[in-house]
Amino acid sequence: MNLIESFSEFKAGKNIDRPTLVRVLEDVFRTLIKKKYGSDDNFEVIVNTTNGDLELWKVRTVVPDGEVTDELTQISFSEAQIIDSDYDVSDECYEKIDVETFGRRAIMAARQTLVSRITELEKEDIYKQYHTRVGELILGEIGQIMKKDLLVIDDATSNELLLPRTELIKGDFFRKGDMIKAIIKTVEMRNNVPVILISRTDNKFLEKLLEQEVPEIEDGLIVIKKIVRIPGIRAKVAVESYDDRIDPVGACVGMKGSRIHGIVRELRNENIDIINYTSNSSLYIQRSLTPAKVSNIEIDEKSKRVSIYLKPDQVSLAIGKNGANIKLASDLTGYELDIYRELDDNLSDDVDLDEFRDEIEDWIIDQLKSIGCDTAKSVMSLNREELIRRTDLEEETIDEVINILRSEFDDNQ
Repeated sequence: MNLIESFSEFKAGKNIDRPTLVRVLEDVFRTLIKKKYGSDDNFEVIVNTTNGDLELWKVRTVVPDGEVTDELTQISFSEAQIIDSDYDVSDECYEKIDVETFGRRAIMAARQTLVSRITELEKEDIYKQYHTRVGELILGEIGQIMKKDLLVIDDATSNELLLPRTELIKGDFFRKGDMIKAIIKTVEMRNNVPVILISRTDNKFLEKLLEQEVPEIEDGLIVIKKIVRIPGIRAKVAVESYDDRIDPVGACVGMKGSRIHGIVRELRNENIDIINYTSNSSLYIQRSLTPAKVSNIEIDEKSKRVSIYLKPDQVSLAIGKNGANIKLASDLTGYELDIYRELDDNLSDDVDLDEFRDEIEDWIIDQLKSIGCDTAKSVMSLNREELIRRTDLEEETIDEVINILRSEFDDNQ
């Protein structure tokens, strides 16, 4: 295969612009010319990017017979007449050069150079193309499933993207050939190869899904202030409307949940709380704890800690499964949230957990407080299985705590 055929092969389907391809091919041929003739000053390389045709011309000045002093730049009148009878002395004589005259070995070496240069340019083009698209939503097809990554073929460009398993949502399961949505997370060069990483767990993924489903967000009438997520479990999205006539929460949820349901399905039934943003810290914190209803709230701006008081039936809602709800509320608002159970008349003889620090280790008490149990009876109101599930404590530890608390009340009876 000669160089011109190589050029025709590589120019097809490439995103590299034509002037760049022409420049590369010219460079390759000028290198060939320099190796054979010592200089490329008196040569012209003409490339037709439409059909891949290439022409090489040797340009010399016509001089009278017997007066040639430099064969590289001059040609005798009689030799010029053989090329074209119209040439006269002092004219510039154009002589077409056959590529084959460079020799098979030189042509093969030049072809390898051409392949290498075009491949490098293509890699640079892919990097530049995706580097400007970080954060964009893509649709692709699962091309290969590997141990640590999934190879995804971009539906728009057919380029290969990497989806690490760490960027998959809990519950994600894909087969080869399945279509998948994700966002472009990072673009980097590794060993001179562009690596495009995509993600389904990044907060930006949820943001782009919302933009796709809610026209008011795309139009700029509703702004997403902040997103926090535990992928596949729960997410909280604070939104604000720039138009008083638009309810941002209602617009995002849609009629009978029509807009949010599609996103929830895409995120493997991830619970999504849409919250109306406000600069009022107290109200914002209360909204962030949805679906729980807060009875009272005390904010310490200096320490960024908040004491939240709830009725007993609201505590578990505020904390959420495995503490997900309170963690996300804290991340969303930027405050440390401490949950306290409101005492009713039946708990008037209750005892604060801090009073048991002589018998129960501090870190165990802190664990119990983190799930909203700050008194003896608030712990005892939960059954053993729930205490084990909601804390990181061992079964033996829970049993010991329950026995200590029960003995306190047995002794007082």
